[in-house]
Amino acid sequence: MARQTVDSLSHGDTVEETYLLADKQLRANRNGDLYLLTQLRDATGQVSGLMWNVSEQRAADLHAGGYAAVRGKAQLYNGQMQVIVNRIEPVDAVQVDPADFVVGSSEESGEHFERIQSVAAGFADEDLRTLLACYFEDEDLRDKLLAAPAGIKLHHAYPGGLVEHLRTIVELALKVGEVYPKVDTELLVTGAVLHDLSKVDELLYDATFGYSDEGQLIGHLVMGVELLARKTEEAERRLNRPVNPETVLRVKHMIVSHHGPPEHGSPKPPMTPEAVALWLVDNLDAKLNEFTTLIESDPNTDSAWTPFNNHLQRKLYKGGASAP
Repeated sequence: MARQTVDSLSHGDTVEETYLLADKQLRANRNGDLYLLTQLRDATGQVSGLMWNVSEQRAADLHAGGYAAVRGKAQLYNGQMQVIVNRIEPVDAVQVDPADFVVGSSEESGEHFERIQSVAAGFADEDLRTLLACYFEDEDLRDKLLAAPAGIKLHHAYPGGLVEHLRTIVELALKVGEVYPKVDTELLVTGAVLHDLSKVDELLYDATFGYSDEGQLIGHLVMGVELLARKTEEAERRLNRPVNPETVLRVKHMIVSHHGPPEHGSPKPPMTPEAVALWLVDNLDAKLNEFTTLIESDPNTDSAWTPFNNHLQRKLYKGGASAP
């Protein structure tokens, strides 16, 4: 029998399926009665599950990151699909196929990584080529990169999303170099590879997505600069000479400035051509991924518009009946 996937749920459907319990929160309504808010996930998407009149004991039996058998009814509420849960029970992981809950594939992630590695291997700049090799040949770092998301809620928020994001930014950086020959393409590609790389340790992504203690306290920009210092030392040992300090400074600046304006989280705004290009292509990929994901996952098939999105502060136009 085919799975009742998240993306197949329609208003009024009776739901009886096993999902990954990505998150659970026990809350109280205005009357003080407890209810359970969950996030139910599979390989096709994520949907909120609400169960009313829940005891603390019932909630304690469920664990975020585990699997749960859910019975209930799907409904549209404020333009978003949700499940009103009547029954929810934990399910042993041995009873499920993990492939049903993984977005993308390790093969796709491996292809993205190989493409990034191939581009860097062709660099004329020996310092940058050697520096990136120190990252690529770190097996622990590579394994984490192939599994990590780029975010926990917004863009590329799925396993392997980070390496997909980095590969796209690398491809955009190469195009920028073709159109703007005064931009140092190899330097820009290096920034594209390294700008978000420390998200592999900033985020948690074994089963559910969240932030590590270091990620909460430090963040991937500072963590990225620290990792760059370690990899620069390794590159200098391989080269048996110092890496060009100007090169390191420019790479470091791209890492700390890639969020753009300080109000968006960058300690410094972009102040080199490569840094401003990185900020723009990074934002382009993030926003386009977020837009397309919201449009493709919208359950309101009869509407030309998505529901209002609080993060973007707008609705998105999907197209009318005659749109392709």
